[in-house]
Order: sequence, then structure tokens, then C-alpha cells
Amino acid sequence: MSVIDEIKQRVDIVDLVGDAVTLKKSGRNFKANCPFHNERTPSFYVFPDRQYWQCFGACAEGGDIFSFVQKRESSDFRAALRTLAERAGVQLESSRPRDNARDDRLDRLRAANEAAASFYHNLLLQSADGAESRSYLETRGLDARTVGDFQLGFAPGRGALLNRLSEKGFASAELIDAGLCVENEKGVFDRFHDRLVIPIRDERGRVTGFGGRTMVGDAAKYLNTPQTDLFDKSATLYALDRARDAIREKDLVVVVEGYMDVIAAHQFGYRNVVAEMGTALTEKQVTILKRYSRNLTLALDADAAGSEATMRGIEVASANSEREVAPVVAPGARGFIHLQEQSATQIRIIAIPEGKDPDDLIRKDSARWERLVDEAKPVIDHVLDRLPERFNLTDPNDSSKAAKEAAPVIAAISEPVLRDLYTQRLARLVHVDESTLRPLIAALRSPRRPQARSAEAAPQPQPRSSEPVEEHLLALLFAFPALREFQLPDPRRVLTLAVHQALWEAWHEHPTIEEMRESLPEELQPELERVLARTLPPLDDTNAENALAETIWKLEQRNLRRAKMMTVDAISDAESRAREEGSLVVDLIGMLSQAQSGLNEEEAGELAEVYVEDWERGVELHQRLLARYHSREPLSEGTKQAIHARLLHQRTREDEIEGAAS
Repeated sequence: MSVIDEIKQRVDIVDLVGDAVTLKKSGRNFKANCPFHNERTPSFYVFPDRQYWQCFGACAEGGDIFSFVQKRESSDFRAALRTLAERAGVQLESSRPRDNARDDRLDRLRAANEAAASFYHNLLLQSADGAESRSYLETRGLDARTVGDFQLGFAPGRGALLNRLSEKGFASAELIDAGLCVENEKGVFDRFHDRLVIPIRDERGRVTGFGGRTMVGDAAKYLNTPQTDLFDKSATLYALDRARDAIREKDLVVVVEGYMDVIAAHQFGYRNVVAEMGTALTEKQVTILKRYSRNLTLALDADAAGSEATMRGIEVASANSEREVAPVVAPGARGFIHLQEQSATQIRIIAIPEGKDPDDLIRKDSARWERLVDEAKPVIDHVLDRLPERFNLTDPNDSSKAAKEAAPVIAAISEPVLRDLYTQRLARLVHVDESTLRPLIAALRSPRRPQARSAEAAPQPQPRSSEPVEEHLLALLFAFPALREFQLPDPRRVLTLAVHQALWEAWHEHPTIEEMRESLPEELQPELERVLARTLPPLDDTNAENALAETIWKLEQRNLRRAKMMTVDAISDAESRAREEGSLVVDLIGMLSQAQSGLNEEEAGELAEVYVEDWERGVELHQRLLARYHSREPLSEGTKQAIHARLLHQRTREDEIEGAAS
């Protein structure tokens, strides 16, 4: 549970608002004179069931506990968060005493890494010791610009880094904690020596570790920074900081195995390429990549180790490809969207020729590389094609293993006919009847199907949003910079959650997502990441504008309907009171006639105002639906019938109220 959710759970909106105004019970709800404007008749309601407040008077605003505190204290979300956290007895991360010290320590480790990267890079470019590494990079076809862009370096070892950073004021313990040095009984030494050094950065471009390729023959080929407080190999993707914009633009990420594969790809203009960190693709890495694209193509080496890594990566990626209902563009609908069940992640496999790796192909035959990417196989085709190579399918035990390996990938296919066709293909491969495989695949498709084997714990799923359409609106804004030119409404008119209003304001004030991250309090970071991880359909800027307009329209309609529901609740409460007081006629005439209703003058006037407001909201909903009905492209017969029924009901309601009022 997030800090925000915990605060909402502990702070009841009735108690919070009741501290500011005197609330009067009104049926299931509470009412009061609005604390935000002067009025004689109460128009401010609190709805405990929804944990929501709404002013039906001059303010015409509403929201949750956070928005109430913000409006009451004229504060921003951060200040409201602190106020409510204190009230709820929830300790904010940023207020814990040890956090400042921890942040300072991490800043020191980052500074040490940045200083090391600069030191290594200068040695590569200028020192005699770096000549062999320079020669190696030339043979790999890397130009000076690429070497500079990736800040490649050379580590001589022999205490050179320890001495240099000690001169800059870094303690040996800090360098050990950063993974730059090691300690044994003989003392402290540089971790990397006689190696080409490749800085590894996080998503924000900060150096968190290094990969080192040996320049001598008697050492391990590659050596990475160990696990540190900054560097987590299982949650790091090499060059993601440089690739993420291209990944979003192309809506595709290509995952390779080696640093050099990535560097060559970027030099040749293929900037949507990243690398896993020398192991199988992990769940954390797949989760990170899904923030940028749900289309993953694995381009891993074809040798034995590469094939094993490919299968492990497929297993992990498939386990993170739960089916979901996602928005897709309706064909020919100018950016309008509908919902469709599909896999959360689309995985394809590039078949790298034997004896080659992506680096070779990109440098020597870039046209072939492009064809391989374009022709990448769906993951299920790759898995089935590899079964005869990986298993002896004439042996019953091997056939059983092969079926169990392929079944989860087939189970992930949402389209029934396609799933059945692949089931038939697998049955032929392993020499069993289809009826034997179908129960296995059906069991794997159940909501509680087991996750893939993994040495690490699966990440906790994000809690489902209470306002998914609001999140979809924010996801569109964050993903398409061109939408900053769109004429946007006041966020308070379309977004009801203060959390979402705060994210909107941060987006409005900061031109990039990274600057947004820097500006937001720590407690809002999970909310931002949840929005960034939402699935969006592939849209160009024009369709994105249409989708944004469509989403805003839906939110405005939703808010009108909710406001109308609240007035209906208020009317229902007043009608209940009238019944309790002995009224025989409970309708608009009854409410306007004190003699019939038994209400006093103030109550009758109040209820009449609510009736009129309910009628006005109904008229507005009617007019918006009618305008949309005439402006949209041809609708399906079912949709037409639904709109006709809604309009007919609304007209009947208006006629009844107008007749009663006259």
C-alpha cells in the first residue's frame, strides 16, 4: 500500500471536513454551508460512501481529502500531504531522520563514479597505457564521437584510481562501497585493471557502475561492478538512458546481450537498442521496459549460451505478459479508442545466424540487420521452431519436457483460434493428441496461473487505479509532447483526485518527465510510474489529439453524471425526511408546497434549488449527448439505440419536471 493510500484509509472525510465546518446529517450524507464561499442555504455535501465532497453552489467544485486541504489552506499537494500524514500518524519517507544522511551518502557514491568515469575516459584518450584499448575500439569500427558519447575509458589498475580519487577527497570506504575498489588482507586496490571500461548509467543518465573488458588474455573477459546501493544488475539495462526516446518513438525496444552490440547499434542509428546485463532477462528489467514500449524484440546470440539465455528471457518476459484490457485505436475513427483484451507485452525473437552477433551484422550488413528486426518471429513460433533442436522428440520424457516449456507461451495467446492452431502444432511436434495438451494450457490461462521460475521474487503488482480514465488522460499527456500545444481545460474541471491534479501541474510546469521526477515528492513517484506504465495504443500526433479530446469529453461527462447522482442523493434524503414527517405527496409540487410536504420554508426552498440543479444538469448531459450524436462518425446500431434510449428518458424527465414547476 502506498503512503497516499494509507493516509486515505486512516483519514475519514467526514471527520476531516467536520473539523472545519458544522456538518448536519442529511440521510446517508452530510451537508453544511460551504466553507469556501458565503451562502445562506447549505450547498456543500459530504458523501461518506465515496469519501468525496462537493459544493453545488458558487464553487461548483469537489474532490477528496487532499483537494479539501489544498483548497482550505490554499496550499499545494506536497503541503496537503504533510498535513494529512501528520493527522493520520503516517511517517513520510522524506521526514525520516536517516534519509538525509542516506541521500548524502548516495550522492557521494554517484560523485565517485562520475569522477572515475572522467578519469578512465581521459586515460583512454591521452595515455600511452590506453593505446591498446584505442586500437581495439578502432578494430570494432567505433568512431571518436561514439567513444565520447558513451564515455568509454581505460583502467590501468595498480592503484591509479584509488590515488586519484583519494586526492579528490574520497575515502577508501566510499570507493569500496561504490564498487570501484576491493579490499583484502594486503590492503585496498582498484577493482578494474588493464581493462577497457564502459560506464553503466541509470535511466536518468547517472553513472552507477562499470563493465570492464580485459585487454590481457589471462583474465575473465568481462568484469562488472558488484551489487551496490547504486548498482542493481537485475534492474539495469545498458544504454536505456540514451535509448528511451527512440523506444517511445518507434514503440519497439530491441534487447541484445553485449555492450558492444548496443554501442555499434547506436553509432549506426539504431537507437532503440539496449542490453541486459550479461544474464537472462529479469522480471525487473521487463517491468522497466514496459514503461517505454510493450513491444519487446530479443536479439540474442545464436551460440549455445545465447540460446539458453534466449529461452530464459522468453520465460521471464512471458511471465510478465499477463493479458489485460487495453485501449486500441478504432479503425477509421480518427483517434477514438475502444477496449480490447490483449497481451500486456508483445514479444518477438530475432534469429541471429550462427557465428554472428548483432555487432557483426550491424557493422558489416546493416540492411540484413534491418530485415531481421522487421522479420522477427512471434515468440511462440521461435519456441516451437527450437524444440527439435533442444529436445529429442522421439523420447517420451523429452517430449513431455518440450510440451511443458511451450505450453505457457501458447496459454498467453488471447485469440482462441490462434491459440488452438498452435496447440495443434505443438501436439504434432511432441507426438501426442491435442486433447492431452488442452487441459494443461487451459489451467495455465486461469487468473492464478503460476509465474515463471525465477531466483528473485516477483515484483509486487501496482494497485488498480480508482480512476483509470484520469490515468489514461495523464498517460497521453506524458507520452506525446505535441499535446502541450493542445487547448487544455482547468485540471480541476476534469480530474477529481488531488494526486492526478498534482501530476498534471508538475507536467505543466516541467518540460520533461525527468524534470517532473525531480520536482515531485517521493510519495508521488509511484503514482507517476503507474501512469507511465499504462498501455497506450500506437498513435501519431493527430490521433493523439483526437484521443485526448475524446478522453477529456468522457471525463467531463463522468463528472456531470456524478454531480447529478449527488443531487439525486440529496433529493432522496429530503424526500425521506418528508415521508418521516408525514407527507403524502413526495414530488416537486410537494416540495414547493410546505402545506403538503410538512417542510419549513428554508427546507422547501433548499429542496427546490436542488431539484432545479438536478434538472439543469440533466439538460446539460442531454445537450452534450445530442451534440456528440450529430458530430461523430456513423455509430453502430447498438450505440444508436443506447443513445436514443438515454435521450428519450432524459426528455421524459424534463417534461415531468417542467410540468410540475409550471
